[in-house]
Amino acid sequence: MYSLMIDRFSNGDKNNDRPLNRLDVLPAVDFQGGDFQGIIDKIKSGFFNDLGINTIWMTPIAQNPETPWGYDEVVKTRFSAYHGYWPIHPTVLNEHFGTEDKLHELLDVAHTNDINVIVDYVANHLHKESPILKEHPDWATSMITDDGRPNVRLFDEYRLTTWFDTFLPTLDMEKREVREAMTDSAVYWLQKYDFDGFRHDAAKHIHESYWRLLTKKIRKNPKWNHLYQIGETYGSPSLIRSYVKTGQLDGQFDFNVYHSAVNVFGLAEGDMRELNDDLLCSLDSYGYHNLMGYISGNHDKPRFISVAGGAVSLKEDTKLAGRVRTITVGDSTSYDKLAALEAFMLTIPGVPCIYQGDEYGVPGANDPDNRRMMQFDGYCNRERAHLDKVKKLINLRRTSLPLIYGDVMPLYCDKDIIAFIRIYMGKIAIVACSRSNETKRVELSLPLAFKGNDLKNNFNCNFRTLGDSVSITLPAYGFEVLMN
Repeated sequence: MYSLMIDRFSNGDKNNDRPLNRLDVLPAVDFQGGDFQGIIDKIKSGFFNDLGINTIWMTPIAQNPETPWGYDEVVKTRFSAYHGYWPIHPTVLNEHFGTEDKLHELLDVAHTNDINVIVDYVANHLHKESPILKEHPDWATSMITDDGRPNVRLFDEYRLTTWFDTFLPTLDMEKREVREAMTDSAVYWLQKYDFDGFRHDAAKHIHESYWRLLTKKIRKNPKWNHLYQIGETYGSPSLIRSYVKTGQLDGQFDFNVYHSAVNVFGLAEGDMRELNDDLLCSLDSYGYHNLMGYISGNHDKPRFISVAGGAVSLKEDTKLAGRVRTITVGDSTSYDKLAALEAFMLTIPGVPCIYQGDEYGVPGANDPDNRRMMQFDGYCNRERAHLDKVKKLINLRRTSLPLIYGDVMPLYCDKDIIAFIRIYMGKIAIVACSRSNETKRVELSLPLAFKGNDLKNNFNCNFRTLGDSVSITLPAYGFEVLMN
């Protein structure tokens, strides 16, 4: 799966460019012109097929406010709704991105090229200027807690009622009329357009009754049995799992494994055993064959390559960092570290997801610096080499039955190295990843049913076999995928 932010992907039609062009809105947080035509052009050019992508996740496409909201005191800017996460009309298309006909064309072109498209849907909140909220003010939760505090960004304490901002009232999904209206709005996009599923924003902040009702409405239509629904939830495996069940979501993004991978592959003090523990916890929680999402990054995180290269620190305000200084990749070993992280995410069970730009290693801090306009050419040597590695990894994931369907079994783990095997009908894939800054050799014992005699490497690491044991030499920040 490939995650793209429409406004920041590709500008294919300058006739629909309508930036706010206001003195109080910096260019980095204004509309930059990405649109449906830009996505169509890149599908037709072979960009996605060449990369190996079979599913595109697009950011929200409903109408958002035309005026800026919020304010950053440090850099003195307000913010446009270029990202799409401040819906005003949940069933009206955002004209910044194109027309209804153009969206139909996008979906037709994608499907002709064997690419699925899932769309981001926001049900948790509406912008305060929404005519729906003006007509039904009682549909919003209270912005004041029982003890008199502002109920804003209290994400864990008031999970189901807190507002994301003072201008984004949360909808009270415990009210039947609200659930009916918002699930009908979601279904509208499936009825009008040939989407292949949803990415659901802020899933944990929405009552379970909403998810059950939405999925019930979807399942009533046999044409939609193939649809995939994945949610966004930060929290414990038990909380995440509570939404992943029959009658609710098919999967959620596993941020616990992602955060652990960032620490392990990107930070000097990381310990691979923590990642191993988190992966096994996730597999126990969601199943060893699951539809959870495993990301290289996303639009709410600082770019991993800049964290790994030391250009931005997780101990600082990563949003502010990108607003007050230029963020680069830092140390060039960050390309190797990013490749190792992506190798891990692309070989474990679940649905791997590349965030736009991570395929070549774009730098950046957090929002909005992690949302730079996509670059399609002019790569430096390290970027080209990284892109080639990612393409090869994706191709292995798409063509190797063990990596698609196989059982997973841990083989080895210490502070610096993790290794596991994927097994499917006599075929195997052995994956080993290193976080060490030195060359390391690891000795692996294979399950008794397998011998290492007919193994082949994919990333040029030296290895040797003896019976049911395999020895792999991994370079600094290296990885290997051996297959029979």
